[in-house]
Amino acid sequence: MNAGLAAQPTRPRTKSPSESIMNELEKELAALMIGELNLEDIQPETVSADTPLYGDGFGLDSIDILEIALLISKKYGFELRSDNPDNEKIFATLGALSAYIAAHRTR
Repeated sequence: MNAGLAAQPTRPRTKSPSESIMNELEKELAALMIGELNLEDIQPETVSADTPLYGDGFGLDSIDILEIALLISKKYGFELRSDNPDNEKIFATLGALSAYIAAHRTR
């Protein structure tokens, strides 16, 4: 053992994306999407803020996204426009969509 080396301080372990804790809006949004789109093969406890909406994850397609946009409009009081250049980012993950809703909701 080398007596000249000081003990290195331990760093707190950071959570991996799959361990991220979902906030209440993310939980609500996940439940709404699962219910509205009849995603019976997805359990709310298996998703996280980092779960992709397209492909792996929720497995949504463009028609599903349109349905989600209508649901968001009715529930949260603002319109998601199809010509928004940021749509790819907005609809990338559950967390991204939730953050956008949190920033723009009127209800």
